[in-house]
Amino acid sequence: MSETAAPASQPAGDAPWPEPDFSKGLVPAVVQDVATGQVRMLAYMNEEAYRRTRATGLVTLWSRSRNRLWQKGATSGNVLRVRRVLADCDSDALLVLAQPDGPTCHTGSDSCFGEAPVHHPAGGGRALEILEQLEGLIARRDRERPAGSYTASLLAGGPSAAGRKVAEEALESVFAAAFESPERLAEEAADLLYHLLVLLRSRGVALEVVAAALARRR
Repeated sequence: MSETAAPASQPAGDAPWPEPDFSKGLVPAVVQDVATGQVRMLAYMNEEAYRRTRATGLVTLWSRSRNRLWQKGATSGNVLRVRRVLADCDSDALLVLAQPDGPTCHTGSDSCFGEAPVHHPAGGGRALEILEQLEGLIARRDRERPAGSYTASLLAGGPSAAGRKVAEEALESVFAAAFESPERLAEEAADLLYHLLVLLRSRGVALEVVAAALARRR
C-alpha cells in the first residue's frame, strides 16, 4: 500500500489549509492524535516541510539537529497521516491532527511525552479505545505482513477479499439477531467490525474519517 496518497485539500471535512507565517524560518508544530487527543510530539516545520506535508498528506518536519527535512516514519513506517492542520491566532504555531501508524517517539513510546493522558469523547470510553487499538494492530500487520497472520493474508487479497468477509459476517450477524442469543449476536458483530476495519485499511480509509462522516449526519 502506498504511504504517499496525496490530498489536494485537508482530508477531514475539506477544511482549508492555514497559511502559517514563516518569516522567522521555523514554526513549532504540535502533533496530536486525532482520535484520542493524545499529544504525540512537538517538532518544527519550515515552509518546505509544510509544503511537503500538504503534498503528501504525511507529516514532514525540519530537523534542527541534522539541519534537514525529514518525513516522520520514513524509516520505521510509523508515519503520521494528516487529518487536519490548525494555526494559532498569530499564524506562527501549528496544531497537526494526525492518524499515527504506530508509536511516534524514537524510544518506542506512543508519545514523546511518555504516558501522556488520553482523552476519549463523551460516550466513547473503552469501546472506542478497543476499536482504535484494533485499527493500530491491523495497520501493523499491513506494514509487516508476518507469515501465518490471518489479517496479513486478508490484506494481501485486497478490498475484494476483505469485502467478501464483510458480506459473510454481515449475514451471520443478521441471522444471529433474528434467531440466536444476544451474546451470540455480540460475537458475530465483533467479527463484522474486525473485518470492516480490515476492509477500510485495504482502501486507506481511517476510522477517524468514518467517525467524521457520522458526525456530519447528526
